[in-house]
Amino acid sequence: MKSYDIVILGAGPGGYVAAIRGAQRGAKVLVIEREEVGGTCLNWGCIPTKALIASAETLEKIQRASAFGIMTCGEARPDLAAMVARKDKIVEAQVKGIKGLFQGFGVTLIYGEGTLKGGNRVSVRRREGGEEEIEARKIIVATGSRPAELPGLALDGRTIISSTEALSLAQVPSSLLIVGAGVIGCEFAFLFRRLGTEVFVVEMLSRALPMEDEDISRLLEREMKRRGIALYCDSRVEDLRDLGDGTWAARITSGQEIRTEKIMVSVGRKFNAEGIGLETVGISLGSRGEIPVNERMETEAEGVYAIGDVVGGMLLAHVASRQGIVAVTNATGGEARWNPRIVPNAIFTTPEVASVGLKEREAKELGYAVKVARIPYRALGKSHTLGEIVGEVKMVAAADTGELLGVHIVGSGATEIIHEAALALSLEATVEDLAEMVHAHPTLSELLMEAAHGILDQAIHVPPRT
Repeated sequence: MKSYDIVILGAGPGGYVAAIRGAQRGAKVLVIEREEVGGTCLNWGCIPTKALIASAETLEKIQRASAFGIMTCGEARPDLAAMVARKDKIVEAQVKGIKGLFQGFGVTLIYGEGTLKGGNRVSVRRREGGEEEIEARKIIVATGSRPAELPGLALDGRTIISSTEALSLAQVPSSLLIVGAGVIGCEFAFLFRRLGTEVFVVEMLSRALPMEDEDISRLLEREMKRRGIALYCDSRVEDLRDLGDGTWAARITSGQEIRTEKIMVSVGRKFNAEGIGLETVGISLGSRGEIPVNERMETEAEGVYAIGDVVGGMLLAHVASRQGIVAVTNATGGEARWNPRIVPNAIFTTPEVASVGLKEREAKELGYAVKVARIPYRALGKSHTLGEIVGEVKMVAAADTGELLGVHIVGSGATEIIHEAALALSLEATVEDLAEMVHAHPTLSELLMEAAHGILDQAIHVPPRT
């Protein structure tokens, strides 16, 4: 029987990062992957969606070129097949890169399915056939998640699709109904609207991006309306009928009927915790089907860790990667803790949305006396040079101490700017620290400095309130 220091189930952004860090720490590591290295993020999530979004952004820039004094010849239009081919090429290169890293660090990769057997053993059923048992000193479960389905909207992969199928459509649909206005739903809504699709979004809760700050959601909803994306909140799809002409009629809660060519269901994720032998080692699932863990990413079974989507919480690739590092550090004799408070969130809508730390409502619920500053993008010269004046930075701070509590951004470059705020929070910086830090001019990052000045009632480029 082969023996390894660390056996990892899953090679997504949690599993593959844990494998490399484990090898760096001197461990003999085996990774068992059912589909492809990189997991959902690389193959059907983060990277492919951002590749298509980059193509759509380029199309929009060309369409707006005349506003920048650039004349183009002919009409710019999308070629979805070419966009998908570019996306596939990027994914293929990244997959190859991870495999190369495994080889370079001496990580063993097996394609197949792994099942916990107890007694520090893992059964491996190889993709090409055959089964064997592996001895593992420590085990890390990183099996991820998959798209959830809704009753009455069963996915068929053709008309009723998930984000996975939406990434490989042969042509731009004339119309698209998206069920769910969370992160994935909103990103795809803006993506396909840019490509010329008529987009409808139905959300059962009261607003788009319900997990983000209320003010940020309102600003994004305004942009959805401006771009012609029809958003129906406090609504569900009550009935669905095939009209027989390549379109479907969806009746929503209000009684309104939406006619659409495609329907994309985006209502969250289901954890991949079934069928991997958790019961054989005494691990019970949580109320939502997740694997419970502590801050060391340890499960209730000794020597078994779990990371990423399968443990619930924030289903983000960078969360999985950090948790992977925490788990494998502890599994190899080190000491690490997972801190969920300072995790930036990035949403690639148009404009982008990013956040870190506490929302205004959360801070008040925790008992803080809160002070808020809101700085619009249009206050900065750099925003005007880019032609990106839509959006704002909202900073939340403790009114009495000046402690920085949270930053929420909607606007161009938000997903990059947010990391300065994340660093400030991790270093426990005050608003005054941010205000006194000299920012290069002209840059979008000046928005954070201006917001900090705003908390101190000293904003330079925003008129005083009367």
